Order: sequence, then C-alpha cells, then structure tokens
Amino acid sequence: MPRPANIFPLPTLAILLAALPAPDATAQDTAPDGWSGTGEVGLALARGNSRSENLNLRLAFAREDDRRKHSLSASALRAKGEVSGDFDGDGTSEERYSLSANRYELAGSSAWRFNPRNHLSGSARYERDDFSSYDYQATVALGYGHHFIRSERTRLLAEAGPGYRRAREADTGQVQSSLIVRGMVDFRHQLTANTTLSNTLLVESGKDNTFAQNDLGISVSMNERFALKAGLQARHNTDVDAAAGIRRTDTLTTVNLVYNFR
Repeated sequence: MPRPANIFPLPTLAILLAALPAPDATAQDTAPDGWSGTGEVGLALARGNSRSENLNLRLAFAREDDRRKHSLSASALRAKGEVSGDFDGDGTSEERYSLSANRYELAGSSAWRFNPRNHLSGSARYERDDFSSYDYQATVALGYGHHFIRSERTRLLAEAGPGYRRAREADTGQVQSSLIVRGMVDFRHQLTANTTLSNTLLVESGKDNTFAQNDLGISVSMNERFALKAGLQARHNTDVDAAAGIRRTDTLTTVNLVYNFR
C-alpha cells in the first residue's frame, strides 16, 4: 500500500470537539496539589469532488509543585482518503479510498527542581505509525532543563541530555538500538488577555535516525473552559524508505475547539 507523506485536514472540514493548552501561560499552575490537563478531539470530513476523513485525539495532564513536575500525554491520528498507487502490481496506477494515516503516541516525563529555573528530568516516548519507515520508535532519556524566561506572560524552557532508542524498521522488521541525544525547546507567550502563542520543538538524534517534531499553535480563549486553536505540526525523520515513496517530512494542520480540565 502506498504511504502518503503529508496529511492535511481540509479547510472546509467540520471540527467537532477539541481541547488545547490553556490560553494562560500559567494555567498549569492553577492546581498545584492535583492534576490539570486538556483533552482534544478533532474531526474533519470532506464530501463531493473529493472524499476524506480525518480524526485526531489528544490528552495531556500535568501535576506540579515547588520541587516536582509530572506530565503525561497521548495522541492519535487516523485518516482515510483517496490514494493513488499500483495496488495489484500490474504497472498501472489505480485510485482507492483507503486508510492514509494511522498513528498514536504515548509520552511522559518527571522533573525535579533545584530552584525555579533549573531541573533534572526523566522522559519516555512511544510512537507507533503504520505509514512510516518505522513500525514503532521508543525512547527514554535524562535531561538537564533551564528556564531562560519564566515570567507571567512568557516562558522559554530548554532541555538536553542523553537517551536510548529502540525502533523497528517497517520494511525489514529489523530492530535498531542506539544511544541518542534528546533536546527540547518549549516556548509560550501571552499575546493578549485571551490569545496565546506556543511552540514546542523535540529532537531525538542517534546514529540510525534523527527524529524532529515541531508543534506551533495559537489559541484564543472564549471563556475559562473553551478556546479555539490553529496548529501546525511538522515531523521529520532522516532515515526513510525512499524507494517506497516515503518522504522525510510530514505536516499536519488543525483548527480545533478547546476544552480545559481543572
């Protein structure tokens, strides 16, 4: 089955329900003794001259106090669309309506603070993708983190450290194991009283592959619970099966309705 590289929700799609990071940059601090979080569901449908379906789900929870911060997240993407390819091997290109994206990811981290600006962290991430050069990628890492900016309106956090990755190649079934360097930069800025700009860059680099993901978003709150957010996600793998038509970079564009848990 051919594997399309880019999955774009169409501008005319209907988004039903989603949840995003709270519009206030300090929203995760509102419940220091308990968990707070967000849940997101986005549904995109297109009918007529073209046909496609796109469903994305996200959950993110965090708990924070003066010395520790714990976070958990999960996401899933599933899409169907019209795909062209030589499905029966006769050398003639055909078009089918079939699955074009199927991916989910689980991640978690814990950080121990020395002071408000510096911490040590441990993180883990697992990703499974039916339309990638890898059936799965699993990483664990340690890191040192520093808040370059930590004000009421702006946060700029960077983490870096060593880690370990296991991944299984989709075409051969071979399992790769290697040491990696993990880096993460998280930026949030309150543009206005109800508008927040955010950008998170994650890089996991090893001898077999370098994985990078960048999530850019801007959210506008309607009240304490609901907001609207436009997001652009770019994912990049340096080691891909080019012969199978897999590109190194995927992008995902979303417009979602937000719900914030307290």
